[in-house]
Amino acid sequence: MCDAFRETVDWQFMTGAQWVAHPGNDGVEYSVRMVSDDPLVAGVGDFGVKTEQYYLHVDPAVKVHAVCDFPVVDGPHAANGPVAMPVVFTKFWGQGRVYYNALGHQANVIDHGPAAELMKRGLLWAAR
Repeated sequence: MCDAFRETVDWQFMTGAQWVAHPGNDGVEYSVRMVSDDPLVAGVGDFGVKTEQYYLHVDPAVKVHAVCDFPVVDGPHAANGPVAMPVVFTKFWGQGRVYYNALGHQANVIDHGPAAELMKRGLLWAAR
């Protein structure tokens, strides 16, 4: 979602982020950590995944609900030290709602457990 229509800045503004890298490519093991008490993530708890870990440039207006920690794998970004990168966030766009979830590069990541629950809750929230 945040890597589509790269030449359209309005799309990037609406979605709340721009994808810039996935150090380690697919198959990186990392933890997803809940950082809000919003009903969107309440009771989900932290969990581990093995998938692409997205490095984003993020709109400061988003409300972050879950993060992952960088760096997990080595790369030019590692010299900057640890950062908490948003994995799940929400924002508003006019009268609309925007839900972003970085998980799901492979369908098996979101077809069960906490990742599936986050996706279900987020889509229902955005559809209201």
